Amino acid sequence: MEESFEHVVYSKNVIEFVTVAKEYCAFVETIEELNRKQFVTIATRIIPLLYLKSVVLPKVETELEDSIEKTVDEMTYAHVQDGITTKLGRFNDYLEVFTPDMQRSDTPVIAFIGEDMADIYQDLKDFISAYRLGVTEVMNDALAEVVNNFELFWGQRIVNTLRALHAILYSEDDLEEEEGESDFQESQQKENWYNRFQKGWQDDDEQNQIM
Repeated sequence: MEESFEHVVYSKNVIEFVTVAKEYCAFVETIEELNRKQFVTIATRIIPLLYLKSVVLPKVETELEDSIEKTVDEMTYAHVQDGITTKLGRFNDYLEVFTPDMQRSDTPVIAFIGEDMADIYQDLKDFISAYRLGVTEVMNDALAEVVNNFELFWGQRIVNTLRALHAILYSEDDLEEEEGESDFQESQQKENWYNRFQKGWQDDDEQNQIM
């Protein structure tokens, strides 16, 4: 077991990435404290910084036989996604252009900022949780996984989301929430969230009955 602080997981680029990743996760976990314009403004600042710190991460090989344990469950993911969706309201969706589906579709492909940012959060939170354990081999494999997922998955989510958020922030649309919008969206969020997990509970009951 390598305990030396000379290991790559303690390098400057990795430590800086950890710092920004923690800031991003804390940001999306506490968005209820922000109004819509504040949320969009901060997002357009932290997301490009996250991309910048991600592209300079070193690529490493895994050292453990077992995969890293995940900490973001379905309920946590849904809570984060619904929170961002509610905060953005009518600004949540945008046209997706960097997807294979776009080439085969006769109609525009719609994507959602809330879903994109929740996907980013999931990988970053799993990485941070593993990194905090302080076990070099676990930290190394968490780094290997987050770099691979950045290249194949959430890196594209970052640039797509930034494009959409930039358009929102610098458009002539009023970002102030309309009267009654917050209450309606919050009720919809709670209803969707409850229905989603109620269905999960029902599925579990049906499986138990079959068994």
